[in-house]
Order: sequence, then C-alpha cells, then structure tokens
Amino acid sequence: MATSHQPPAPAQIDPAEAHRLAAAGEALLLDVREPAEYAEVHAPDSVLVPLGGLDGFVAPEGPAGPGGDGPLVLALCRSGNRSQVATDVLNARGVRTVNVVGGMRAWLQAGLPSHQGACSCGAAI
Repeated sequence: MATSHQPPAPAQIDPAEAHRLAAAGEALLLDVREPAEYAEVHAPDSVLVPLGGLDGFVAPEGPAGPGGDGPLVLALCRSGNRSQVATDVLNARGVRTVNVVGGMRAWLQAGLPSHQGACSCGAAI
C-alpha cells in the first residue's frame, strides 16, 4: 500500500474556523454555488467557482495552510451538500480541500460577516 507524504485534511470545518483561516490568509474560501446565489449573499473575499465549473479550477499558489504544506481550500455552498461534492472532487485531484459544515446557512447563523449583491470583495473564476 502506498503512503502519502501529506496528512489528509480534515473532512469538515465549522464556519467560524473557516472565517478565521480565510481572514488570516491561510486558506482560500471557494464558493461553489451559482452566480445568482452568490450575488444574494456571500462570505467576504470568497471566490466563486460554481460546482459545474470545477474542471477549470486550479488552486492558486500562495500562503501555506495549517501544517505548512500548501494552500488549503475551504469549499462553501448553501447548506454543505455541493461543497462536500467539491471537496471530494478537489481532494481526488490533490487539492487540499475541506468542506465548510452547514454552508452559508450556518455561516449566517453564526453571525459571521457577509456581503450582498455585486461587490468586488472576492472574485469569480
């Protein structure tokens, strides 16, 4: 059996920890919802890549995530279902990805910052 030099990322992360990591520049917050959902409400500095567009997603070079072994991607959607699919897909491609449990619903319930409408806080790929 082959061994990995990289420990597996945790499968899930709570919204408060996701916000902390993203705000500190230790992780990329990837929103995998559709553009209309993103425009309705989104996490500051999140990057929009709808689930159907993940084939073209390339993890950016940048700050190391926890453990110092490369960028960490935090997948976010409305409730956590699509982001779990994105997490599975990206991890299979070797991109360290963690699902944000409960998605934007849990993010908002936790009272974390959010933006509405079109803004230039994040990006779309």
